[in-house]
Amino acid sequence: MHTALMIILLISSIVLIASILLQSSNSDGLSGSIAGGAEQLFGKKKSRGYDALLSKITTIGAVVYIIVSLVIVAIFN
Repeated sequence: MHTALMIILLISSIVLIASILLQSSNSDGLSGSIAGGAEQLFGKKKSRGYDALLSKITTIGAVVYIIVSLVIVAIFN
């Protein structure tokens, strides 16, 4: 059981790293920090397609990673 959970943890971490690295950046650099983040919240809609899919994969990967990590600590500690 410990080996299976560790394999799931490894796969979820690889998926999480890959999905984060493949996402496009949303920052505008220094001008975005000076102007404020209101445009990011209200001005632009979240794009559909590739970025939305990567965002969902990142969320699912993070949730799986956290849950499996907590299960490993709870059971084997």
